Amino acid sequence: MTQINLLSELNSIASEGRNLDTLDIDTLPTLAILEKINQEDHKVAAAVSTAMADITLGVEAIVSSFNQGGRLVYMGAGTSGRLGILDAVECMPTFSVPEGMVIGLIAGGEKAVIHAVEGAEDNREMAVNDLKAINFNANDVLVGIAASGRTPYVAAGLEYAKQCKAKTIAVNCSPNSVIGQIADIDICAQVGPEVLTGSTRLKSGTAQKLILNMLSTASMIRIGKTYQNLMVDLNASNQKLYARAVRIVMQATDCEEQTAYEALGHANKEVKVAILMILTGVDVQQAREKLAQKQGFLRHAMSQGES
Repeated sequence: MTQINLLSELNSIASEGRNLDTLDIDTLPTLAILEKINQEDHKVAAAVSTAMADITLGVEAIVSSFNQGGRLVYMGAGTSGRLGILDAVECMPTFSVPEGMVIGLIAGGEKAVIHAVEGAEDNREMAVNDLKAINFNANDVLVGIAASGRTPYVAAGLEYAKQCKAKTIAVNCSPNSVIGQIADIDICAQVGPEVLTGSTRLKSGTAQKLILNMLSTASMIRIGKTYQNLMVDLNASNQKLYARAVRIVMQATDCEEQTAYEALGHANKEVKVAILMILTGVDVQQAREKLAQKQGFLRHAMSQGES
């Protein structure tokens, strides 16, 4: 693409427009600058709310993929890629998902998480190679993230995923975007021009983070990773998380702290198992069997008859 064509394309992208409410931001005192930023941030949740129908479709696609043994794969460049990696990494301690069940890919590879990699977002071949490297297949679902909706790396990834017959989702902030037209599901949060023109790590980044939170969290709830609003598949891998696990057991069962500690000890720190043992009186093995019979859904395991 020539420089002239790219300039013309950017002129048509909503997130690249100038914000008429912040033209004087460089003349303002600190508090007034912060108030401008905060006022713009207030628009983000409302913009995301307009995309709820498409976010719902995205969650359904991800749940279907998980139920077929597939993976959730995020792909983006720059801020968008880093947000995808952040969400993917957080799924392991929060929901004890197996390594590789949720994956984040960024243009330029691991180096790009910390440093800008020149030209990476324009490299279409890299996107295909990155997906081939993880053996991306029809059971997986690809979420392409790009505020502008035009990033070549993301567009090429979505095109390859469709060739693989996988479900594809676009997350962007520009209506009628390139990636939105490629993907099966187009999630577009129209947040408008940024406080600083073109700095899409601001409102656009916030919108993308909210959407990714919804996609992963709702999908994990749908596959039985929670009980009520408790993270009962928490991986208690450090002291803080173990303390949180104890609190979750206590909150779910109304038991005393010592009882929670003892149950978690018997259950090898498995929160679901500890809760089921306390609430139903079964032993560790029976609790695990009941959970397996109900595909890990604690509420369902509690309601089934004694085996």
